[in-house]
Parts: sequence; structure tokens; C-alpha cells
Amino acid sequence: MRAVWQTLRPVRHSRRKPDGRTTDFRLHTCPVRFVQRTRATCGTTPMKNAMLTLNAGSSSLKFALFDVQGGGIDEAFRGQVEGLHGEAAEFSVKAAPGSGMPSFAPRPTVSASHVAALHEVLDFVHQFGGGRKIVGVGHRIVHGGTQFTKPIRVYEDELLEMRTLIPLAPLHQTHNIRCILAARKVFPEAVQVACFDTAFHRTHNWENDTFGLPPEYYDSGVRRYGFHGLSYEHLVDELRGFAPDIAEGRVIMAHLGNGASMCAMKDGRSISSTMSFTPLDGLAMGTRCGQIDAGVVLHLLTDRRMSVDAVSQLLHRGSGLKGMSGFSHDVRDLEKADTPGSRAALTYFVHRARYEIGALTALLGGLDALVFSGGIGEHAADLRERICAGFEWLGLSLDAERNARTDRLLSADASRVKVFVVAANEEKTIAQHTLSFLPALQESRYSAP
Repeated sequence: MRAVWQTLRPVRHSRRKPDGRTTDFRLHTCPVRFVQRTRATCGTTPMKNAMLTLNAGSSSLKFALFDVQGGGIDEAFRGQVEGLHGEAAEFSVKAAPGSGMPSFAPRPTVSASHVAALHEVLDFVHQFGGGRKIVGVGHRIVHGGTQFTKPIRVYEDELLEMRTLIPLAPLHQTHNIRCILAARKVFPEAVQVACFDTAFHRTHNWENDTFGLPPEYYDSGVRRYGFHGLSYEHLVDELRGFAPDIAEGRVIMAHLGNGASMCAMKDGRSISSTMSFTPLDGLAMGTRCGQIDAGVVLHLLTDRRMSVDAVSQLLHRGSGLKGMSGFSHDVRDLEKADTPGSRAALTYFVHRARYEIGALTALLGGLDALVFSGGIGEHAADLRERICAGFEWLGLSLDAERNARTDRLLSADASRVKVFVVAANEEKTIAQHTLSFLPALQESRYSAP
């Protein structure tokens, strides 16, 4: 097999304005190394149809490959590059049982940025996705604004619209768009589908989405959007599977990871979220400050003479767990270090989580279930215990042994409020949405809808 380097050049997008003038935008993608298939690999054997999902988070790039069979999807493998923009990024892959694909335990990688990670992921898919034709690529897009309220097939105009939302999600949106541009180059025949984190929250009432500003700001898009919608969509689907009655009740979903938020749900629909206009609001996060008085921002700009870029960098990359501890955004590092800074950061994280649970419970008029998910929610048993402590008045009681084992049900038998852990799986939700855009597939023949 022969390795080939293909450099993806800057892509120029043009949009014609009503007055006839044209506005140009440039979006730079990354170099992508791919492995050319040999005759022995391709041969004349019909190739399996498959879909790829790409999910660029603030400090990670997750991917998954799904085989398309019988009108459904079967996962072949998934993986991620995590710890990006830090000191110890790792690449890992987990193959689905019976897939015959290789798994790789977390190993150090030289990919220090999303661009390098995307290069590594696409290289891996080409090398180990043998016998498969990628007919669809599904992408997580963090911000859909008012324009995008459901998954869409991506064309040039849609890319331009997504680009206008980059300032509202600077840690994510640029990486999301670069994934689309790179995937179009590497898989030119595949359908590219964008799935939006904000779409799930479009069921909010006006009072849950507005700010205390004159109405023209709301009308122009300055409103609470909510995020992590693809994760919440999966969580409610899972909850309906094993606890359907509870799923239609009053539920708080807690997606706790490097990015963290909570969602209040009633009748399986989002009614409020802790994130708002951007993914900066709400809970304290890995490097983001979470909820903050707008007056603090004005103070930094006027009294301390900080530049807009410096304030943005502080709030997005220099705050939260990393900023408060002084050294790391990773809960595992903070728990292991046990320094005054790390203890303060975790204490504040727990405080903000408990505060938001109380507020969302009041909005729901009570609580039937609390669901933990995300890297912290699924793995940090001590933090789960600290977050739940003191809610006995609400009828919530954890079972210590279940919590230590991370059973699916964490609450005690006598607890009126049920507490669960459900693994996040945004990739599955993205794949299901992408499948809906594919025509009926016969053998290896593919034609765009």
C-alpha cells in the first residue's frame, strides 16, 4: 500500500449580495494523508456501504464508522483524539464486538490541534475501513442559530451561514466546518449532513429563551439557544427504552465533560438549558467560566483595559477548572493532585451543578429523575456523590455501592427521585440523522438524492 499526501487548499466561498456585489470567505482545511487501496483490497468484490461521523469538541475530536445494512446502521468502530490544545493528547479506537476491526488503547499522539487530529482520523479511516465505501458523513455542528432547526444536507450556502455563527461558538464552529471541508475532499461522492446541537432546544417557550433586553435584540437572534442537544436527544431515547414512564416525566439531564451543561425536560422535550446564547454560559467547565455577571466583562474591558481578544481568551480558555486550579482542566488530574487550587476548582464545579439542579427543579415543578452523562458524569463517582449530597429534602438518595460501581441505576431503592448514568453517544444520533438523507442503497451503487 502506498501512502499519498494530498494538500487541501484554502476554499473560497462567494455569496452575491442584493446590490450585486460579491462577498468572499476563506476557510482553510488541513493536509490529509490517505492510504491508497490496492487491487487486492478493492478487487471486484462489492464494497460495503458505510457512514462516518465527525464530532469536534472543544478539546477532542470523536469519530465513528457505521455499516449501512437493511435500512439500519451497525457500528464498526469508534474512537477519539482527546486532550487537544494540552500537553498530552491521546488517540484511541474501540471496535464494536464482532466487527473484526482493530482496537487501540489510548496512546500518545503528536496531534496537538484539531487540524492535526482530523488528519490522523481520516488517515485511520482510510487505512482500516477496508472494503467499505463512505456514502455519508455526518457532522456535529455546535451552533445553528435561528437558521437551522433540524439536520440538513450541506451545500455552499449552508456552509456560508454556518460560518457566520463562528463568533458565537469559537471553540467549536471553526473545527466543525473544517471537518466538512476535509470530508468533502476525501469522500467527494458522500452525502455531507450537518446536525445541530441547538436544534433540540427549539421547543423552549419564549420566557426561557429571552434576555431582559429590548425585543429587537431577540428578534435579531440574541437569545438563549442551548447546546449539547445531540447528546440530550440520545439520552432521552435511551431513557425511553429502559424507563419510559420516567422519560415522559420531569427529568434533568446533566452532560458533564470538558464542556458541561444541564437540560430540564418534561414530556421528553427540552424546556430549558443552562447554556444560552453561546456555550460559555451556565456551569463551570474545563476552561470556560460558565455563568458570569456581564458587569465583570465590562470591568475587564474598561477599568482593566484588557482587549476584546484577551477577555475572550480568558473566558473561553483560561477560566473554569483550569483557571481556578492553575494547571489543568482534567478532573482526573485535579483529584490526583489534591492541591488548594484543585480542591477549590472542584468545589466550585459542584456548587454550580447543585445550583442549576435547584433552579431547573423549580422550573419543572419537581423532579422525577436525574441523568448523568459525559466524561465527568460517567466516570467521576466522587463528584456525582458530592453533587447529589444534600438533596434528600427532594427525595433523592444515592446508593453508595451502585455509585462506586457506576451502575446504570445509582439511586437507592427508597429514593423517590431516580438517578441514572447513561453513556453519551452523539455519534449514534448523528448517524441516524445522516441515514435519513441517504436513498435506498443497492449493493455498492450510490446515487445522490
